[in-house]
Amino acid sequence: MYLMAIMDWHSRRVLAWRVSNPLDTDFCIDALDEALACYGKPEIFNTDQGCQFTSQAFTEVLEAHDVRISMDGKGGTRTTFS
Repeated sequence: MYLMAIMDWHSRRVLAWRVSNPLDTDFCIDALDEALACYGKPEIFNTDQGCQFTSQAFTEVLEAHDVRISMDGKGGTRTTFS
């Protein structure tokens, strides 16, 4: 089982979440769509570099909403894409 949760780092509130047996991108996009619809777009969206978050389908949703993408890299560094 895989849990995908979208949190607001400032308030530490969970904005949306999904659980899935297979690790795929669809359940992550569903949670992302819910968070965007309910809370609007964030300035920056931070994830790890898992395949579900680096997929074209997931990043296209963020880019379509003009959200900057930040991904934790090896050693805890972050890379921000504009």
